[in-house]
Amino acid sequence: MSDDTGTDRTPAGSTGTDRTPAGSTGTDRTSAGSTGPRPEPIRLFGTAWVDHGHGYAARRIAVTVGSLAAAVASCLVLRLAYQGLKIAAIGDFVTILMVAMFAICSALAFRHTWDGFTRRHDPDRQASLRGLLTVGFVGSLLAYFFRSLAEAPGEKLHREEYEEARRQYEKRTTRRSGNPRNRRRA
Repeated sequence: MSDDTGTDRTPAGSTGTDRTPAGSTGTDRTSAGSTGPRPEPIRLFGTAWVDHGHGYAARRIAVTVGSLAAAVASCLVLRLAYQGLKIAAIGDFVTILMVAMFAICSALAFRHTWDGFTRRHDPDRQASLRGLLTVGFVGSLLAYFFRSLAEAPGEKLHREEYEEARRQYEKRTTRRSGNPRNRRRA
C-alpha cells in the first residue's frame, strides 16, 4: 500500500487472487472474490470510476469545485506576493522575472499534468520535474479542474489499461479452459 495516498500499488493487470492489503475490506473490487484483473484506484475516486457508482458524480463535482477553488485561492496568494514585491521596491526586472517564472512554470505544469491523464510518465523524469511542478502548482490545479469537467482525472488511461488487462485475461483463460486430457493431439 502506498503510504502517501492510501491506495494499492498493484497495477491494473493484477489478479484477484492477490492478497487484500492490510486494513482493506476488499469492497473496492468490481466483483469481490472474483479472479482476474482488478481496476487500479484513482486518487479521490478509488475504483468508483469503473461503473460510475459509489458517489462517483459527487466526487467529480467535489474535485471540480475543489480544484477551481484551490486555483483561485492560489492566484490570490500569488497576487499578495506580487504586491509584496511592489511594496519592497526591488525593481521592475526582478518583478518581471518572478511573474514570468510563475507563468512559464504554470504553463509547463499544466501541460505535464494534462499529459499524465492520458499516458504514464517516466518516474525519473517526474522526479527531475518536481521543482518545476511545485512552482507551477496553479497550472496543475487548472488541469485537474478542466479534466474533471469531462471525467475523473486519469480515468481514460486507467480504463484503457484495465480493459486491456481484462482482454488479456480472457484470452488466457479461454485458451486454457476445459480438461487438457480430452483434447486431441495433432
